[in-house]
Amino acid sequence: MGRADPRPVDALRRGLPASPPQAGRSLVTTAVNTSRRGRRSPLASVGLHATLIVASVIAVFPVLWVLLTSLKPAKYAITTDFVKETTLANYTDLLENTEFLTWFGNSLLIAGLTTVLGVFVSATTGYAVSRFRFPGKRGLMWTLLITQMFPVAVLIVPIYNIMATMGLLNQPVGLVVTYLTIAVPFCAWMMKGFFDTIPMEIDESGQVDGLTPFGTFWRLILPLAKPGIAVTAFYSFITAWGEVAYASAFMVGDENLTLAGGLQKFVNQYGAQWGPMAAASVLIAIPAALVFLFAQRHLVTGMSAGAVKG
Repeated sequence: MGRADPRPVDALRRGLPASPPQAGRSLVTTAVNTSRRGRRSPLASVGLHATLIVASVIAVFPVLWVLLTSLKPAKYAITTDFVKETTLANYTDLLENTEFLTWFGNSLLIAGLTTVLGVFVSATTGYAVSRFRFPGKRGLMWTLLITQMFPVAVLIVPIYNIMATMGLLNQPVGLVVTYLTIAVPFCAWMMKGFFDTIPMEIDESGQVDGLTPFGTFWRLILPLAKPGIAVTAFYSFITAWGEVAYASAFMVGDENLTLAGGLQKFVNQYGAQWGPMAAASVLIAIPAALVFLFAQRHLVTGMSAGAVKG
């Protein structure tokens, strides 16, 4: 007589239902089929990598073109001879024979002030709207949102008239105020959403310790809001650093121009100085790249946290 299979008895002793041998084989088969379905075919892998390579080339090509153009003499500026007679003459000519350093300093001052004030105003506004109830709260948030819907072409004339009335044309303060009207509404909404993710218990612990609302914000909440602060600082800096329309309309005179207005000096009705313009573009990109590198580890966290709640 054949020996009985002991597995059902062992299963009953352990209090488990007996499973036939086919169940184990079916589980293995299912796992194998699942792994096969999750694995890409060689053709799909080749297509994916080819797409990524093409996208990378498209993204890098304009930047590389500008960099190589800045290193070419004027006679090769619009040709594809990228490495022929490489020279730094465009950079030396830009720094020695133009007001580039003045324009750079003006832009750095305006962008720095916009960043500092933008972070402070956006953070305090976002915290107040997130934590307190006061008359006009909903109207304030709607106002901040609606201001983002108007294009520059509609706002530039009324803002110009306001700045002229206040005597702020051709003044760095005028541009700083203008850029704050662009950066603060968006950043305040984002910071409000970020503060909504910080537990209210932290504020309550600050009140128990005798801190004022501003003390709680400054000493307890703000250190936890570094990702949101990084995004706000980056957005405020880029808004002021790369803006063209307001800077061109509000500032005149070589000593008052920002980089946006200064670059227009290289283009006239007779042609364009591509070499110096490319060199200036490379130098202009350096501060923006440094700010991005400084804030990059917080950017994704800050933007995703700020988008959790409206």
